[in-house]
Amino acid sequence: MLKTINLHKKYNDFTALKSLDLEIQEGEIFALLGQNGAGKSTTINILLGLIKATSGDAFIHNISVKDHPEKIKKHLAYIPETVLLYPNLTGIENLDFFSKIAGFNYDKNELSALLKRTGLQEIAHEKPLGGYSKGMRQKVGIAIALAKDAKVLLLDEPTSGLDPIATAEFTEIIRQLGNEGSTVLMATHDIFNAVSVATNIGIMKQGELVQNLPSKAFSAEELQELYLKTI
Repeated sequence: MLKTINLHKKYNDFTALKSLDLEIQEGEIFALLGQNGAGKSTTINILLGLIKATSGDAFIHNISVKDHPEKIKKHLAYIPETVLLYPNLTGIENLDFFSKIAGFNYDKNELSALLKRTGLQEIAHEKPLGGYSKGMRQKVGIAIALAKDAKVLLLDEPTSGLDPIATAEFTEIIRQLGNEGSTVLMATHDIFNAVSVATNIGIMKQGELVQNLPSKAFSAEELQELYLKTI
């Protein structure tokens, strides 16, 4: 579902990404760990088609990002650290708006059902997003991904700033999506959450993927020790 081949990105003399080879299968949740500047966000931005790789290519659902940057968007959903939605619109109105942009037209009951799937309480559906917590906004973001039937989810620091309850709720939603066949690439600093939710874990350093391991091979403490040694 998601593949990169010898992906390379340079900015003048600075190498942001070096020879990245990555393959994530359907239903897998891949957590990408690394310090700021390690190349995590560069990878996501290339996959989204927001920046062009210097060399190499990436594929979403066997479609080249380089050759078909618009075509891959229908298979992708992106949830950034801060979900950018309209604060003056309600949760259901935001979902309706972004669903229609993606070419889908749902009735109110269908929109409400999508929000319920993410665990957003029904009482919040008709309230302006400006009063939502970060965790609630993320649930709307996930509902948008569900509405456009995205096969690949790209998440950038999804648990940053969430309290433990919201983190646990988010983790459970992502795990369910993986079980339903969604492919997830998650850039994160949260080692404990990565072990909890991911099927595989990669560690990046100075633009290179230096570790690619099954999450079941480590406890959170063991992964933290390996991570600190690696970076």
